[in-house]
Amino acid sequence: MIDTSQMGNGTVFEHEGQAYQVVWFQHHKPGKGGAMLRVKIRNVRTGSTIERTFKSGERFVELSLARRPMQYLYAEGDNLVFMDPGSFDQISVPRSKLGESARFLTENMDVQALYLEDEFLGVDLPANVPLKVVSTVPGIKGDSVSNMVKPATLENNIEIMVPLFIKEGETIRVDTRTSEYLERV
Repeated sequence: MIDTSQMGNGTVFEHEGQAYQVVWFQHHKPGKGGAMLRVKIRNVRTGSTIERTFKSGERFVELSLARRPMQYLYAEGDNLVFMDPGSFDQISVPRSKLGESARFLTENMDVQALYLEDEFLGVDLPANVPLKVVSTVPGIKGDSVSNMVKPATLENNIEIMVPLFIKEGETIRVDTRTSEYLERV
């Protein structure tokens, strides 16, 4: 059991029969009445996010997310195939279950698979990944005003904004959380 004073970002607990993970929290003490905990929580199975307020001292069943190393192998129609590098067991997961994170998967990428009581929930990607620029317009000489950007299509068909000096064929590092350009590799 866990109470509101022990909750923090990343805490996984059961509430109203569902498993939730704390995304954001704030302890609040109004001038009148007892303390409260304001939280933004994400349903670990559906991915939906809601905001709730709990009274100080409320208790919940704490759940533990297990992380297992996996390697992404390939896409098979609408399914993505992962392999456990220890046992070489393969699992096939619907692309829709991974949401936006599926866009950044490249063959042979090592990821952390998230499990709740042997139920596969999703994957944790590295914070950034190197990707090759497939197409972009050439930068125009003289366009040197600071922070000028242009669109570029990457090897996984994601289009992001990159600085003018990036050329086709170059490899860049992209933040997997924000889909933004970080640096040239």
